[in-house]
Amino acid sequence: MTPDPLGPVVVIGLKEIYDQLLRLTTQVEILIGDQRDTEARTQDHEARLRALERGRWPLPALAVLISLASVVLTFVKSMS
Repeated sequence: MTPDPLGPVVVIGLKEIYDQLLRLTTQVEILIGDQRDTEARTQDHEARLRALERGRWPLPALAVLISLASVVLTFVKSMS
């Protein structure tokens, strides 16, 4: 008897296929839950970043106003 070149014959029954399908379904459900958690965290981070960005816009405007005021004061002092 010559050995099979593909190796030993493996027989997989319907029970094994069904059990594997149940395991796979559970893993997919876990991944979907993790994805939802990640999306919620991402939205939370986005909201926080937007709030920080809204709070930062006055700083450059304030710097420009102070610069203009110092230029005006310097000009007024040089004129007198």
